[in-house]
Amino acid sequence: MTFSEILDRVGSMGPFQFLHVAILSIPIFNMANHNLLQIFTATTPDHHCRPPPNASAGPWVLPVGPDGNPERCLRFVHLPNASLPNDTQRATEPCLDGWVYNSTRDTIVTEWDLVCNSNKMKEMAQSIFMAGILIGGLVLGDLSDRFGRRPILTSSYLLLAVSGSGAAFSPSLPVYIVFRFLCGFGISGITLSTVILNVEWVPTRMRAIMTTATGYCYTFGQFILPGLAYAIPQWRWLQLTVSIPFFVFFLSSWWTPESIRWLVLSGKSSKALQILRRVAAFNGKKEEGQRLTLEELKHNLQKELSLAKAKYSASDLFRTPILRRVTFCLSMAWFATGFAYYSLAMGVEEFGVNLYILQIIFGGVDVPAKFITIVSLSYVGRHITQAASLLLAGGAILALTLVPLDMQTLRTVLAVFGKGCLSSSFSCLFLYTSELFPTVIRSLRGKEPKQEPEAEKASQMIPLQPYGPGLGSS
Repeated sequence: MTFSEILDRVGSMGPFQFLHVAILSIPIFNMANHNLLQIFTATTPDHHCRPPPNASAGPWVLPVGPDGNPERCLRFVHLPNASLPNDTQRATEPCLDGWVYNSTRDTIVTEWDLVCNSNKMKEMAQSIFMAGILIGGLVLGDLSDRFGRRPILTSSYLLLAVSGSGAAFSPSLPVYIVFRFLCGFGISGITLSTVILNVEWVPTRMRAIMTTATGYCYTFGQFILPGLAYAIPQWRWLQLTVSIPFFVFFLSSWWTPESIRWLVLSGKSSKALQILRRVAAFNGKKEEGQRLTLEELKHNLQKELSLAKAKYSASDLFRTPILRRVTFCLSMAWFATGFAYYSLAMGVEEFGVNLYILQIIFGGVDVPAKFITIVSLSYVGRHITQAASLLLAGGAILALTLVPLDMQTLRTVLAVFGKGCLSSSFSCLFLYTSELFPTVIRSLRGKEPKQEPEAEKASQMIPLQPYGPGLGSS
């Protein structure tokens, strides 16, 4: 008997499974808000130098740049006894008294003057947030193996709630960046634990469907952010609004049961049996659950999970020529996809179109892109789908660099098409990577126990898409 057969005895698609998947999926709606939050909290409005305090009342003349527009980072040197100049011959100086912003929206850019020489600090804040996701994946992945999936999920919810709320009250940019790093760290823990706990309690035949449905929660979550940003123009209140719900998710996660496989491998078989019996009772199969015994559970699951005890290291990825090639090619694909995806997603304001509408369009293109990918993966194959999505995305981005800035409609169409292709690439990479690596790594071992058929099938069943483009790529 395998775990899937045990799951059938206690109810593989009963009320418990639907409630369990719903509790894990609802927070995914809000994860898109954090990933893309700086699109709205860090917009850069039109701005110009603030006049000196001792400047006389009246119109303040600004230098004109090469493009014919007023300079954003320079002003004329103020001479108290001189008349206001109407030419560009007078000496200029930086904006020593700050800037005037032509916007009703309050952002971190307007609050901490992240313009001109400080404009790179905005990108640094987002980069450090992504670094938090990367480091969180490395650290929390190991901790979840030691302490369990549910403790990591619960603590990650709390970390994201606290750090996200803390960012809303940050007194300075360095403090804000630290809190954003912790937000990324928590998001990584949520993603890792959600993937495992989501597929743990559903039968193999339903894992792709359930994982795809959960992944679409992230896609539709992208529609929520523009509405919230439009209704809440203050960045601190917007940051707080997307963070508070995770306190609720922290409380609801206590209902989520621990991974049965992890409990058995950790020597907590009695607790695993208690959980299985509670699930059976919840699904209306209490008597069937009571028939399960501790000896039966330990004997059958230990046989299925014998391969899980094997320890692998990063060196296994480079041990043979074919595996080195696979590792190199997939790493390049992950890097190219993640780099290009977030370059487009975070550069929405550069296309000169209404920020709120364009973000909805950017989020909406993921819906057909992921559906087309699923169909293509089934009928065309992984290799062609992956290559086509990368080639089309690359072509769109290259074309985008050649289109003049004044052709905003064409630039927007190319950007939306490119983002859709990159979303398709993400979906394919998750499946392709998971299928290519396990088999090759297992073949490196000389004497390895034969894997049970059901375990082999389970190891090949992967999410058809990430819960957040880029999360897996980190």
